[in-house]
Amino acid sequence: MTHRQVLEALSGLLLGMFVSMLASTVVSTSLPVIIHDLDGNQVAFTWVVTATLLTTAISTPIWGKLADLTNRKVLYQLAILIFVLATAAAGFSQNPEMLIAFRAVQGIGAGGLAALSQVLMADIISPRERGRYMGLFGAVMAVATIGGPLLGGVITDAWGWRWNFFVALPVAIIALILVQQTLHVPARPKKKTSIDYLGIVLLSAAVSLLLVWVTLAGDSFEWWSLETVLMVGGAVLGAVLFVLVELRSREPLVPLSLFRNRTFTLSVIASIATGIAMFGASVFLSQYMQLARGATPTEAGVMTIPMIGGLLVASIGVGALITRFGKWKAFLVLGAVFLIAGSVLLSTIHYDTDFTLVSIYMFLLGAGVGMTMQNLVLVVQNTTEPTQIGVASSGVTFFRSLGGTIGVSVMGAALATRVTELVGERTDDITAALATLGTEAQTWAAQLQSGTLPQVSAMPEALRIVFEDIYANGISHSFLIAVPFAVLSLLAIVFLPNKPLTTMTTTERLQAGEADLATVSVPAAMGTLTATGSVPTVDAAGVASGAADAGREHAGPKD
Repeated sequence: MTHRQVLEALSGLLLGMFVSMLASTVVSTSLPVIIHDLDGNQVAFTWVVTATLLTTAISTPIWGKLADLTNRKVLYQLAILIFVLATAAAGFSQNPEMLIAFRAVQGIGAGGLAALSQVLMADIISPRERGRYMGLFGAVMAVATIGGPLLGGVITDAWGWRWNFFVALPVAIIALILVQQTLHVPARPKKKTSIDYLGIVLLSAAVSLLLVWVTLAGDSFEWWSLETVLMVGGAVLGAVLFVLVELRSREPLVPLSLFRNRTFTLSVIASIATGIAMFGASVFLSQYMQLARGATPTEAGVMTIPMIGGLLVASIGVGALITRFGKWKAFLVLGAVFLIAGSVLLSTIHYDTDFTLVSIYMFLLGAGVGMTMQNLVLVVQNTTEPTQIGVASSGVTFFRSLGGTIGVSVMGAALATRVTELVGERTDDITAALATLGTEAQTWAAQLQSGTLPQVSAMPEALRIVFEDIYANGISHSFLIAVPFAVLSLLAIVFLPNKPLTTMTTTERLQAGEADLATVSVPAAMGTLTATGSVPTVDAAGVASGAADAGREHAGPKD
């Protein structure tokens, strides 16, 4: 395919990814306002995010498996449809529970978009050339991630937060039409489809139990209690049964044979840290801007631009460099170092930290995510059998989403616990601040005692300063959780086999694997052939050079 043909084929995929990102990020800056209006608390705030991440994580390997068995283009269109309809329905939510439910359905569609876009790219672009096109995906993600919070903040301040959920509908319709018109993937041989339903149930149960335990432990019940034993024990049992089922299944959801591939295993470990950094930062930095610095939703969107700028520059720049030089490992190692630096530095922020420093910290974290996120999938696709591209790509995406889901849950639980402790420690300061409010004191005291997530920017100054300090301390404390995972990511990347990127697409690799002679039709595959003998060629004098050379070797000396 020519460069223009590739761009035309990618246009629908790029717009579909843009829809997915926009619908997610457009509500990020307004979530504190949404939870406040729906009378939700910090647990509800965390679960509005976690519900989407959980279903995204669980559905990603399912979509990936279906991609290896059925029509990938139709699956992608179905994912867009599910995602956008669920997003629109969330706009009618009347309470946190209703919002969480619709966000969970939204995650099912998001899992399809995340997994299938990578698989479809592998069908039409080789790993060596994919770097610069990965940069396009990074650019779209960056634009959606920058524009989404800004647009969401403006919509929330001007018309109300519910309109944030409807803004993606017209873009989704255009994306569906573009995919239908421009994306033409080679027909795949029909196979009998077998879905591992028991594996889906066991995986969902294990992950859900673990997340519910992380969210409720230390609040609704003690860390060491009967509930903990039942939930953690149930999660472990579900995980063990899942492994046993996968070993016996004819079409496993996550083929455990993939873990024999060192590149896949190490990329999965590295992806977990990337997921924690990416999702944790996007959720809690927005909360930091509004609850610790008194920003409005619009201002919060503007203030997180440095992190997205780092992601944009790193994703596009590194993608282009990988395509040009064919080298990838040094960029991944540098990205992991940036992840560690960004996480450590963000764990030191306070409500009055110089915003220039906060911006540098965010830029470093964004650059780390931009260098590692897409390129880990690229490295796995480069070494995986073409018949397993779907499950391998979705496997890395799954563990990234799973890492992000667990990370957000743990960070949210740590934040809620820390805020509760700090409010108890600063009771005297809060009482003194309330005493200065006169007739408004009773109103604010009742709101604080309700447990609803406060709207810090609307508080009187004396009370606002106290709660800005409390939330800044709690949020910075939660970023410490990401540090050990970022270190683990660096170690995994260091030990990744430094295998050169192939110049063959997945389709070409499949064709080359169908018959020995098929490799001659693919120029890149010629290098894999082993020489078995000399081939005679005829020179201008009409002498068979191969035969002449052989004759000279056997001829005796002249008399």
